[in-house]
Amino acid sequence: MIVRPSLALLLALTSLTVACNETSTPTPAPSATTAAHSSQGDGTVTLKAGDPAPDVTLKLHDGKEVKLSSLAGKQVLVYFYPKDDTPGCTVQAEGLRDGWTDIQAAGLEVFGVSTQGAESHTAFIDKYKLPFPLVVDEDGAIARAFGVPVRGVFASRQSFLIGKDGKIKSTWREVDPKEHAATVLAAAKS
Repeated sequence: MIVRPSLALLLALTSLTVACNETSTPTPAPSATTAAHSSQGDGTVTLKAGDPAPDVTLKLHDGKEVKLSSLAGKQVLVYFYPKDDTPGCTVQAEGLRDGWTDIQAAGLEVFGVSTQGAESHTAFIDKYKLPFPLVVDEDGAIARAFGVPVRGVFASRQSFLIGKDGKIKSTWREVDPKEHAATVLAAAKS
């Protein structure tokens, strides 16, 4: 008897493999010119430099909540990643951790966002000694507010740097996990 895996199982495994092993070339930071944020034909929001950041409430792994607008006057990195404790996602988080002194010196607040729950996020933080909070986005509402695609149950790897004025300063629709921290830090200092 030959056992064949279901199509759904194969698609889920393929989605996970692709999402968490991505090492694509980063998209250069866009210019800081003001552009109206637009909506694609499918209703997906496309944020650009100069657009106001979505005023969402971030539910953190420890149960605390932070309203994004309450961080006015600070630069904020909101970065989306597919899944806790997977190769690409770990490299990306470790890069931010390892550059933490420079990130703090630049006055940058950091929030990692994925669709896993608080327990998974806490384990990821503890295992890799991450100095920044992770946001619980199990229903994908934060990803939708930023226009980040969710493939299956995994958010795409994208990042948004929000300026002190509460507007999008830079976006990265493709992120190289190994270079992410350095790329973001350079943009924050510009």
